[in-house]
Amino acid sequence: YTQEQVDMIKKEYGLDRAIPIQYADWLGAFVTGDWGLSYQNNQPVTRLVGMRIPYTIQMAVGSFVIAILFGVATGIVAALKRNTKYDIAATSSALFALALPEFWIALVLILFFSVQLDLVPTFGTVLFWHDPLYAIQSSMLPWIAGGIGGAATLMRQSRSSMLETMGEDFIRTARSKGVSEKKVVIKHALRNSLLPLVTILGLRLGRILGGAIILETMFVWPGLGALSVTALQKADYPVIMGVVMVSAAAIIIANLITDLLYTYIDPRIKYGD
Repeated sequence: YTQEQVDMIKKEYGLDRAIPIQYADWLGAFVTGDWGLSYQNNQPVTRLVGMRIPYTIQMAVGSFVIAILFGVATGIVAALKRNTKYDIAATSSALFALALPEFWIALVLILFFSVQLDLVPTFGTVLFWHDPLYAIQSSMLPWIAGGIGGAATLMRQSRSSMLETMGEDFIRTARSKGVSEKKVVIKHALRNSLLPLVTILGLRLGRILGGAIILETMFVWPGLGALSVTALQKADYPVIMGVVMVSAAAIIIANLITDLLYTYIDPRIKYGD
């Protein structure tokens, strides 16, 4: 590029102004929905990001469901069967799962279920409302790869929280009054052990968004993670900033929902008059 071309590009994108002014202009435009244009294909960043968000949500929701179903249920049963073979097996499996990186889990799943057994598609997916059956088939491996770590974390936390709750005085009081063990567990112990689990679930969103970069790249998943990798490779800064802001907003919303769930689970928690 000649110096005249460089100056023209700087003027076109506003790079010839002071950095504080550039930031103020960008932030004002971002809040109003003008996220700029991609350097790579000159398309609006809002359109590029908006097209990828549903795919990342589909991966996140599936991973969350798997983590909750397997992690919480296994942890509660392990707590109720403390020091039994089931408890030892569940705890050992959780520790082993926590030691495995997501990319390794993804590779094993691809090699076994896609390459060897040919049970599910290896790469790519569609949105659930376009083709529900194929969406589930093609999403199963990413869901499992993204959910195993969360399931292991939730299993350990739910077991620990349940054991602590089962040792509280109000549990012994309920038992002394003749309340059935099933009611003690479901109505009293389970609800009071949910607060730490809600905190873990809120934190898991950040892990899922971070892991999405690896998983979406490995499974050729057209979500925000794959978009951010492409943008980083091409130095497409408007797209990078758009993805970062959306990810930050998602984490803030998740934390807000977590705080609201606290008041629902435990009415004693108040955030002001």
